[in-house]
Amino acid sequence: MQAPLVTISSVFILVSTALAGAVEVSLRPQMRPGSGLITAAAVVSVDVPIRSLRPQMRPKDIAGGEARIMPASANKAFDRWISGFRGRAAQQGISGAVFDRAFRGVKYNTSVIQKDRNQSEFTRQIWDYLDSAASPVRVRNGQAALRKHGRTLAQIERKYGVDKEIVAAVWGLESAYGERRGTVPLIEALATLSFDGRRGRFFEGQLVAALKIVQAGDVSPADMKGSWAGAMGHTQFIPTSYLAYAVDFTGDGKRDIWSDDPSDALASTAAYLKRFGWTKGQPWGVEVRLPRGFNHSTARRDTKKMPSQWAAQGVVGLNGKPVPEYGQASILLPAGAQGAAFMIFNNFAVIERYNKADAYVIGVGHLADRLKGGPEIQASWPRGYKPLSFDEKMEMQRRLQRKGFGIEKIDGIIGPNTIDAIRGFQKSVGSTPDGFPSQELLAQLKRS
Repeated sequence: MQAPLVTISSVFILVSTALAGAVEVSLRPQMRPGSGLITAAAVVSVDVPIRSLRPQMRPKDIAGGEARIMPASANKAFDRWISGFRGRAAQQGISGAVFDRAFRGVKYNTSVIQKDRNQSEFTRQIWDYLDSAASPVRVRNGQAALRKHGRTLAQIERKYGVDKEIVAAVWGLESAYGERRGTVPLIEALATLSFDGRRGRFFEGQLVAALKIVQAGDVSPADMKGSWAGAMGHTQFIPTSYLAYAVDFTGDGKRDIWSDDPSDALASTAAYLKRFGWTKGQPWGVEVRLPRGFNHSTARRDTKKMPSQWAAQGVVGLNGKPVPEYGQASILLPAGAQGAAFMIFNNFAVIERYNKADAYVIGVGHLADRLKGGPEIQASWPRGYKPLSFDEKMEMQRRLQRKGFGIEKIDGIIGPNTIDAIRGFQKSVGSTPDGFPSQELLAQLKRS
């Protein structure tokens, strides 16, 4: 999972939440484990074959403007690309026999490009995402999964030191506890995306990794299925992440994350989180109450203090007592001053290695808490709030840049740089410096 720039089963998507019966919508991140940098609070929805719920950045900057879907007749060009790629794959150790077997019947897949280009999106706010991430059905199904696979999950927790509820929560958001693993042939999807060229270098790297997986005998090309963007199995690893971190927990000689038995996939997720520093016994975060007059400019990731130090400033748990000394912590306000506040610890950053979106990390952490029997988030959210559209975010960035507030790139992505610029502007006009992009903020920028 290390490689910034990919999207798992296509992208983080957010679809509606209510699904009857055991099959539910799957909530997952845009990039596969470690594959992307998404920090915006808003969650974007895209229409994909797997109805998955995950935060995602809006696709943009497609060269040449509107994307053109290649007609079927263009498969001749695709076939020529495959011939050229065969040599590049051989240079990276892929045998001709494995290559030919993996590419048997592979065609240029126009539906994959349609998904990549036409992600009809609508903005969903973090509270909508969390409503889905820890919905009653997801909690109920997660608790059932914990009972069904309790022995395996307990063994995984003992071996890797990662809470079984965290592993189950990742599973729940990624594939609805295995119900939505993806049905797209991976070799064909990755070859199509590699040939397409918009992110060709990245996807070609994933395609080579997928061929190495086939060559190692972990899975046949026919069984290597997943999302249209290359994410695989119960917990949606991209191929390079699989090669680096997947484990054979069952001891059968294969790292099988695709089969109905989720053991290898769940253990691989725990191994991944352990590799990036999971601390047993430390929470991902704790919902807290802020004192009246709290300095919102201190609610930033690079301001870290022990819980007792935060308590000295009036930041306490929901029970009114100081949060236990779990380690250095920051204050996170995912919806600005009007929503819930969290004291977040290093384990928050570990989950971020799976996906960088705050919404996803909070979703995993909160679902895990609910699986343990914990309460819902207690603070109210500013529901009914109209978020900025993608174009409005870019306009906001342009106006901040013109006013000298240090915007580095006009890209519509609300990352740390943009949040700092928003805070700088808010301070200059006497507003609460919570760094939250809003219609009110844009209106202030237009007036000033």
